Amino acid sequence: MKDKAQAADLSHIGPGGDARMVDVSEKGVTAREATASAVVRMRPDVLDALLRGDLPKGDALATARVAGILGAKRTCEWIPLCHPLSLDWVRLEFLRGDPGELFVRCTAKTTARTGVEMEALTGASVAALTLYDMGKAADKSIVIGPIQLEDKTGGKSGDYHRSSSGTS
Repeated sequence: MKDKAQAADLSHIGPGGDARMVDVSEKGVTAREATASAVVRMRPDVLDALLRGDLPKGDALATARVAGILGAKRTCEWIPLCHPLSLDWVRLEFLRGDPGELFVRCTAKTTARTGVEMEALTGASVAALTLYDMGKAADKSIVIGPIQLEDKTGGKSGDYHRSSSGTS
């Protein structure tokens, strides 16, 4: 980054333009929660088989649930500037939408100095990728997305709730 004045306004950019982890040592420890979602689209017959547990690789929902929880727990290993967080709770939900559409929701909770949004987003993403992996033998045209933050509570920046129009 060439403009040092601009770099000073960015929390993850140091004075010399280098990437850095944000110092949260002065922030208070508070309860924090975030929910993220991912949409997985596939042929309706493949989604039916997935929901019945009849895919060639087995029970995709159980596997995706465990993968999403593990992904949330290991976010700081995959996203370079994330702080390691001790998660108090992670939940994965799978909700059927339109024919061929499955919504993945990941909610994560912690008591920490920094937010848990990245853990929720990673959990939803990893669960969606696992569903792709479990279903690709039956349908290689599976599409994932969007992946987005739905809600967050706690912390200095306050609460966020996605509206139906996609803005807070």
